[in-house]
Amino acid sequence: MILIDKALEKLQSEGRPVRVGMVGSGFMASGTALEIIKYRQGISLVGISNRNSERAKNVYAQAGITDVRTAFSVEEVDMFIQQGRAFVTEDALLLCRAENIDVILEMTGHVEFGANVAMEAINNNKHFVSFNAELFGTVGSILKHYADKEDKLFTIADGDQPGVQMNLFRFVKGIGVKPVMCGNIKGLHDPYRNPTTQEGFAKKWGQNPYMVTSFADGTKISFEQAIVANATGMGVGKRGMYGPTHMGAQISEAVGWYPSEQLLEGNGIVDYVVGAIPSPGIYVLGTIEDPVQKHYLNLYKLGEGPLYCFYTPYHLCHFEVPNTIARAAIFNDAALAPIGRPFVDVITAAKKDINSGEIIDGLGGYATYGLCENYDIARMENLLPIGLAEDCVAKRLIKKDEVIAFDDVELPEHRLVDKLWREQVEMFPGLK
Repeated sequence: MILIDKALEKLQSEGRPVRVGMVGSGFMASGTALEIIKYRQGISLVGISNRNSERAKNVYAQAGITDVRTAFSVEEVDMFIQQGRAFVTEDALLLCRAENIDVILEMTGHVEFGANVAMEAINNNKHFVSFNAELFGTVGSILKHYADKEDKLFTIADGDQPGVQMNLFRFVKGIGVKPVMCGNIKGLHDPYRNPTTQEGFAKKWGQNPYMVTSFADGTKISFEQAIVANATGMGVGKRGMYGPTHMGAQISEAVGWYPSEQLLEGNGIVDYVVGAIPSPGIYVLGTIEDPVQKHYLNLYKLGEGPLYCFYTPYHLCHFEVPNTIARAAIFNDAALAPIGRPFVDVITAAKKDINSGEIIDGLGGYATYGLCENYDIARMENLLPIGLAEDCVAKRLIKKDEVIAFDDVELPEHRLVDKLWREQVEMFPGLK
């Protein structure tokens, strides 16, 4: 909030807030809308898009806004914004094309849909802020390339664990300590969970059972750590990451949980731990050679080294999203974005036996789970990114826990995300 709060206060006082069009009306989008409308200065949520416009109106109603119009054209979008009237639309691309919107905030988690919204936003000179780690982990590098050409920000939103990891990574690096691991604290990991097993939890918290399943089966954390890797130049120590279980252990003990040679050589790795506290926080392990600075770090209770654990004990999701909007629109600063080529892919593994001719369902479904793999290996083995797996048709019997290659499936036709992925591989082919 330092710098951001004062900059937003200034915009509010001058009557020129950052104008945001939000795509999505789910659990996290609803919280974000509430935060912006009721508790933030200098940002205006001018419109919301959802395929069901009534759900979008309900998001506004939760924040106390009931006089909401419905827009069916770009002209209506711009007119409502000029009039200061909140509106909803079932066509997300109208937000991207409107003149009077500065930032597109995409909150869906859908790869193909998110790719279409991202490209439309970039092509219409909008900053693109997203909670869609699945999109960033599949075609983030090529989308960042297009955004750079238009001099616009393409960034994951702060508040979810990848953004919080990047904040800490930048802090650790900024004080002269070399980050060698970015880590994520999980409460549960079971790759065989499915929407049926997670239905009760999802219903209790008002969430989507497929999304909740992706948290439990490892797909979500694989995407989260992949995009951190792609923003830092790190890799993974092994396929699927190490992911040790240390129930109730203090995260400061993480300095001894991973192979030190992999941390102290090269660019470092991304990983996670199950059961450590404080949860659901994040951590960065770092090292420094300066003996005087080591003495100070020891004095400040970080230990004798060579590894030091820095951590944030929480992530506050929607509460922090507006900070990313301000960073992008005011300071031209991304919370998290790819630095160029991909370093880690999220590949597809079978959650059960998949029969020949079977259509693979979506992320967090019944058929597959995601695993992190170093990009060069994934490309050498022609492995299928899980962000492309939905609606693919199996060409053979794929056994439970097998990783799936492109040769094993037939892809759907005419998807933008497949086109973007091919462009990304042509630009960044990996080692052969």
